[in-house]
Amino acid sequence: MLKYFAFIGLIAVVFLIFNHPIFGGSIKGKRLERIKKSPNYKDGTFQNLSITPSLAEGFTMRQVMWEFLTDKTPNKTPDHTIPSVKTDLKSQPITENFMVWMGHSSYYFQIDGKRFLVDPVFSGNASPIPGTTKAFAGTDIYTVDDLPEIDFLIISHDHYDHLDYKTVKELQPKVKKVISGLGVGAHFERWDYAEDQITELDWYEDFSLNGFKITSTPARHFSGRLFKRNTTLWSSFVLETPTQKIFIGGDSGYDFHFKEIGEKFGPFDWAILENGQYNEKWKYIHTLPEEFSKVVEDLNVKNVLPVHSGKFSLAQHAWDEPLQKLSENSKGKNFRLATPMIGEKMSLSDGNPKFTEWWKP
Repeated sequence: MLKYFAFIGLIAVVFLIFNHPIFGGSIKGKRLERIKKSPNYKDGTFQNLSITPSLAEGFTMRQVMWEFLTDKTPNKTPDHTIPSVKTDLKSQPITENFMVWMGHSSYYFQIDGKRFLVDPVFSGNASPIPGTTKAFAGTDIYTVDDLPEIDFLIISHDHYDHLDYKTVKELQPKVKKVISGLGVGAHFERWDYAEDQITELDWYEDFSLNGFKITSTPARHFSGRLFKRNTTLWSSFVLETPTQKIFIGGDSGYDFHFKEIGEKFGPFDWAILENGQYNEKWKYIHTLPEEFSKVVEDLNVKNVLPVHSGKFSLAQHAWDEPLQKLSENSKGKNFRLATPMIGEKMSLSDGNPKFTEWWKP
């Protein structure tokens, strides 16, 4: 009898854990009916444009998990506090066009009188299990209290290093409009966002408001916050403002969609592209360093901000390797690489800003 009650108690604990709001909402009702009509949704899940294995040929999930558990990659996390400059965002004139990188894939920018926030993670953790994927010392400098009112909160996909429950929950009163891929709104509604705050887009659908147009475009990745993958859509976005075109890249392996987006919407003034947490084992879902310049060429972009590094360690490479490799590989290329420190104010209009190599000792 004691074993029976212990078993029932264990089931109850598991149920409570996996019913925690951090895991987000479920896809049902009219949201599910809309998703079923998407040409990118087949056999109960969203699909990439090309066949996209989770792991490259010759690797198994068991092998990958063992390597993570026994990982001894040198310099995987910094042994010092990462330098930063905390720009006071609330005091900035709305007439200024600038961007502030907040570490990893989080960034804030103002352009043509509107305020944007992308994939904010301010909780200090990129995992549903506290303390397992902690931010590097010195990188978690912003809180929701530091932000002004946000016109557009853009979410590329629902992974924990891009969609943070604590941050998004606290942001709700400050956000006018959430833009995301199909299905992601279910998480926001569970976290007390109003239905009219949320706009979900399929690839190549768009949302327009007062001279601004946001188009959801393809990415090569996956989604999921618990056990089942790909019930929500991962995306990149094209932002067209009265004066500029900006590509918001999200996470993506290299594929033909970059060329397609460049031909359809380019040239771009700016692109924010992932550069970090890569590995040959998952080359289909994250861009490798040697592919970065090809992505830029395909998009036809003038200025590039690399993200997805500098705050969390999610792959088996040194924490500073992404920026070291990219700074070398971009020399002589036909684009300008922007490498601001976390929190550093970066003009979107200045054609020749200066940046330090802050990742070097």
